[in-house]
Amino acid sequence: MGRKITFVDLLGLIKDKASQSKALILSKPNALSLRLAVLHATTHSPPAPPDDRRLSALLLLGDSSRATASSIITALMDRLHRTGNSVVALKCLLIIHNIIKRGPFILQDQLSIFPTAGGYNYLKLSSFRDGATAATWALSSWVRWYARYLETLLSTSRVLGYFLCSSSCSMVKEHQEQRISSLLNVDLIRDVDSIVLLTEETCKAPDCLLVEDNILVKEIMALLLNDYLSAVNGISLRLGELNERLSHLSFRDSVELACALKRLQDCRERLSVLYIVKKPSIEMLWCSVQELIDGIGVLKVCKEDGKLLSLEKASESARFERRVTKTGGSVKFQSGRFELNRFSSFLVLDESVVE
Repeated sequence: MGRKITFVDLLGLIKDKASQSKALILSKPNALSLRLAVLHATTHSPPAPPDDRRLSALLLLGDSSRATASSIITALMDRLHRTGNSVVALKCLLIIHNIIKRGPFILQDQLSIFPTAGGYNYLKLSSFRDGATAATWALSSWVRWYARYLETLLSTSRVLGYFLCSSSCSMVKEHQEQRISSLLNVDLIRDVDSIVLLTEETCKAPDCLLVEDNILVKEIMALLLNDYLSAVNGISLRLGELNERLSHLSFRDSVELACALKRLQDCRERLSVLYIVKKPSIEMLWCSVQELIDGIGVLKVCKEDGKLLSLEKASESARFERRVTKTGGSVKFQSGRFELNRFSSFLVLDESVVE
């Protein structure tokens, strides 16, 4: 026996028909089929992930030309930003996640540069609320968090130069070890920090207990597990390279790396709750993290002018120095940090933080 059709379901069907009729009237002929494809994939009912047949058709359309891919992304974002329905919003976000995971390069590229004016993808769902029912209110927190997660995933992918969890970036991934070995220390640490940021956002997922039977949430968590395993592989490669270079890291690089690794360790307990999965690669990651922290020395101190500076205070001093130098009109490097690898290690110490 199927699920009973409720008043909310009927209202959703009416809204879907109204959206389709509006598209028929207002859309240009060449954009009509694309808008209808997006609408059909993001209906109010059923409250389940987008039909895989419609999703695959949408991804296939996005591989035809850059103009078509751009129109699909625009239609998808319009749908996302205009809806107040949590089911529709989550379906839109799931499509975005699937574009990142298995979409054609052209579609991924158009997603990564939307909106074209700024080059950054702001999903703008921090104030999303669906108060229709208690269930949709609970789902609203998932909409807000999932949007933040995807924004972070896109940001991390920009830093790395490829989509971290994408199956279509296999050629890039095949040459990762060679690429990573050619990176400067500062860029390697930047990569590690960006993946740690993504891991931290993963750990902020809302409580599943209120929506544990929701099939949309289950689909989201399944996709996130794939992302998590990709992140484990990506960060493990970089930590392996950094371990080889440990004795050649500048003091500031050591501090930044130690802080990033400590933040990653802080995620371990939450990750074990979210993902009840045991894989050798995950255990090897935590071993690598601890090995690097031990190598750097959690209680490592720097001797400067005969005084000892703790790791935590050195980190504060390094951040203070960057702020001071920045206000002095320094050139901003593409990596977002100073390229200290080519110079000997140095620190400008603030007397107020020296013990």
